Amino acid sequence: MNDSKLFVFLVCLLAQFFLSFSASDQVNSFESVPDLEKSMYMAIDGYPCVRLLNLSGEIGCSNPGRANIVAPVTRFKTENKLAEPSALLLSMDQFEDLFARLSIDADFSRHVVGVLVESGSQLQNGLKGFSPDKKFPQAEFAPYQSGKFEWNPTGTGLMWKAYNFPVFLLSNSSTLALQEIALRNEKRKKSSTVDVADFDLVMQTTKTGTRDSESCLREQTCLPLGGYSVWSALPPINTSSSKKAKPMILTVASMDAASFFRDVSIGADSPISGLISLLAVVDALSRVDGLGDLDKQLVFAVFTGEAWGYLGSRRFILELDQHSDAVSGLDLALIETVLEIGSVGKGFTQDDNTFFAHSTMESATNGTFSALKDALGSLKTQSIKISRASKSNPGLPPSSLMSFLKKNPETSGVVLEDFDAAFTNKFYHSHLDDLSNINSSAIVAAASIVARSLYILASDKKEIKNSVLNTININASLVEELLGCLLSCEPGLTCELVNRYIASSTSCPSHYVGVVMGEPSSQPYLGNVGDVSRFVWNFLADKTAIPSKNMSSTCPKGCSGNGEMCVKVETDGKGVCVISTTRYVPAYSTRLKYEYETWEVLPHNSSDTMEEADPVWTESNWDRIRLRVYTVQDSGFDLLVLLLGITVTVLSYIVIVISKAFITKALKRD
Repeated sequence: MNDSKLFVFLVCLLAQFFLSFSASDQVNSFESVPDLEKSMYMAIDGYPCVRLLNLSGEIGCSNPGRANIVAPVTRFKTENKLAEPSALLLSMDQFEDLFARLSIDADFSRHVVGVLVESGSQLQNGLKGFSPDKKFPQAEFAPYQSGKFEWNPTGTGLMWKAYNFPVFLLSNSSTLALQEIALRNEKRKKSSTVDVADFDLVMQTTKTGTRDSESCLREQTCLPLGGYSVWSALPPINTSSSKKAKPMILTVASMDAASFFRDVSIGADSPISGLISLLAVVDALSRVDGLGDLDKQLVFAVFTGEAWGYLGSRRFILELDQHSDAVSGLDLALIETVLEIGSVGKGFTQDDNTFFAHSTMESATNGTFSALKDALGSLKTQSIKISRASKSNPGLPPSSLMSFLKKNPETSGVVLEDFDAAFTNKFYHSHLDDLSNINSSAIVAAASIVARSLYILASDKKEIKNSVLNTININASLVEELLGCLLSCEPGLTCELVNRYIASSTSCPSHYVGVVMGEPSSQPYLGNVGDVSRFVWNFLADKTAIPSKNMSSTCPKGCSGNGEMCVKVETDGKGVCVISTTRYVPAYSTRLKYEYETWEVLPHNSSDTMEEADPVWTESNWDRIRLRVYTVQDSGFDLLVLLLGITVTVLSYIVIVISKAFITKALKRD
């Protein structure tokens, strides 16, 4: 009888267990594996630091091997002593402190396997400055020897080092989530669970033997940095004309920025303020009559890749030397003056509304400086000033003009900047150089001066009435619109202005140069051209154009006349035929050659000092970049679960033995 009661009790216990398990399964049922993953993992939005390579090695961030990194999330404190591999969460003002400690504390460094950087609004207000670039950016390309000069006093050089652990800048929402997780982990020190970060930042160049540009290009595990520059002539150049070509005034700006974090290379002051100023200049001059009657030809160029060894300007000059189709209508010998619009977004700071004209040879640039002064005078304002840069400066600041001076030291050139001897931009080449870091009024002022000075220069010293110059006015509303389109996510590249010209692939603009996709060409497949380059091409082609006689022609096939091209084709698939001299120019290292669908590194030209300094930058391929967080049990708890499992197994065996004995006994009784 006792055996019978025991058997019934065990059966009821097991039945209750299975019923409760079944009920639980009904409540927490998952229809698919993705549903299960969503319940287990929290996806984290962030912007990675990625692996870049050059001819001598690598920089940037990556997992050390081919496997994911999983580590508990821990708040970084300066007095931290890590006992286990950890993913550190830190604020922006701790960034430099962390990397300084990593460089001197080997034991601490060994336990740091990932870094998560918080983001937030108005971070600039709490920082004295943050620039991961060098104190003299790209000093090796300067046409003078003064590498210790500090154009960028806040520079740390952190972005030029290699890190064998992933580093992510968190989005605002993910910052809040990770702060909560780090706090929870801190409170769970005696708990059996911990929240860990799972970093999937595996670069293909972690493969043995592909840790420099030449080898990874050969193994096809990387692609060269680059993209497409754009140039345009105002008015269009008639390449079939028998008339003698006019001397040219070349106005240039850059459209690419750099950052420690690849996809937040905003570059509001450096260099996008100069780009916006140039676009506003073209817009203003396009409304002026009689430009074709002036003595000189106006040409505008927007380079990309300048942050990575002046890829755009150096390739542009090489294309000019080779008289390629990409620069048809231009002649290097006819370029009389180069005027570069640099960083002008902070020209109105600390009650000092001064722009500085940087040049190498004062005598060769007297005409340009006089034109700038006359243009300023025509504005009839006392609040803006223009001054020559200090003679104590060693030479030009980092700028595209350096490429032209390396080609021809006698080049007459001026760079207009918002600083004299040191950058006023305390966040040069960092993600903090955003819209809040610049002043739209400064950009409008710089554009006003440049537009009028170009008209003066193109008139070749002829006396110009102020009434003529007064017709050249910058559209301040256009400048504001360009700021919203090119420097913020709302509206970003989906703004009305950009949508008039292209169908953008993303809303949030990033001015990282990117990589060269496919074969470089002056007529590239548009899918291989970045959003900003395509917008600049369409904008310049539209503003510098004269109407085509084939207005009713099917575009682009019908745009076959001399100088005709199709603009706005992306917006409605039809486009408009116009006559314009606007071209794409591939921008990539002059030491690279694309042939048979592969890239080859060429020996450097000993006569080209810039080519000798060219590191040939490439970016590693990757399958995906992912960051997620989930909860795990600690090893002690896992051991406890194992012991409980063994105990349950033993008890189950005992139940089976007793049940078997009971059944056997019952059968014998029957």
